[in-house]
Amino acid sequence: MTTSDGGIAPGIDVIRAFPKVELHVHVEACLSAERIEELAARFGVPMLRAAESLFDYATLADFLTVYEWWCDLLRTTEIAEQLAYDTAAQLSEDGIVYAEVLCGPRYWTHIQREPLIEALAAGFERAHRDGHADCRLTPSISREQSPEWAMGLVEWLGTSGPSRVVGLGLDGNEELLGRTSPKFTEVYARAADLGFGRTAHAGESSGPEGVWDALEHLHLDRVDHGVRSIEDPALQEHLGEQEITLNVTPTSNVITGMYPDIDHHPVGPLIEAGVPVTINSDDPKAMKVTLSGEFAEVSRSLDWNLTDVEAATRRAIDAAFCDRDRAASLHRRIDAHMQGQQGRATQEDGNQ
Repeated sequence: MTTSDGGIAPGIDVIRAFPKVELHVHVEACLSAERIEELAARFGVPMLRAAESLFDYATLADFLTVYEWWCDLLRTTEIAEQLAYDTAAQLSEDGIVYAEVLCGPRYWTHIQREPLIEALAAGFERAHRDGHADCRLTPSISREQSPEWAMGLVEWLGTSGPSRVVGLGLDGNEELLGRTSPKFTEVYARAADLGFGRTAHAGESSGPEGVWDALEHLHLDRVDHGVRSIEDPALQEHLGEQEITLNVTPTSNVITGMYPDIDHHPVGPLIEAGVPVTINSDDPKAMKVTLSGEFAEVSRSLDWNLTDVEAATRRAIDAAFCDRDRAASLHRRIDAHMQGQQGRATQEDGNQ
């Protein structure tokens, strides 16, 4: 396919080879159906439904119900550590070099939050030593949890948490749970004081008012999803002016019924409106997607070439919670890759 600016739309192999960065991916959703089936057998738990149809959903509420069911099988720190390792290896296979991975302690009901986070960080550390993606961790509060629980988490992270923890998140069904951001205002302020980045799921099952609410009370650095900002021009202008990034997940939004298909997803209009937007997979195994596949679909829909993939990845680096040296290193890696691409193109032109 030729793009609108005369370039060639990148194929999946070209995108997979590109050194990508991901900011919106859940570790619990990097578990395969086969592994879930193994854990169910190990703990004597009947499968909710057959493994081949386990990851079929019609709504966000349906997805969350199944999600909570399989998370109940994540019962030991050894399982957590291996899941983190496997996640980093899985992302690395897809060409991801750096990721900030969300985890929700509320879903790990058999493990206390501190040993859970330590186990996940240890798995990511081991994986990085073995040459896999550099994965950092963003623990997420669930909207139904108390501000006291959340503050306890943040204080522990600030004093004793693993160095791989870089941010704080918030998730849960906004439509079901309602307006919850105000109760976490002090928690997010404390997280900022301790040097953690701030993100939250908003503007998914809620409208733009959910994004406004999270921005007002949590003072976010970025927003996970946020796609319904497309319904409010003033919000789009605010996001652009304040350089608040939306970490969008197109296929996930289609699967949960927000949009009929990728071609109707607002990722393109949001970018055109000047909103910083990154592309992400959200729930790779659970939604049968990869970040490379997301980029390929968006590229097809928006007539992107590799330069557009590069631009989206650089936006992700700029929005990442890593330190400046790590961000500069990631930018240099993209520089080298693009120079290599240009060199190969020049050589091919000379051989014709």
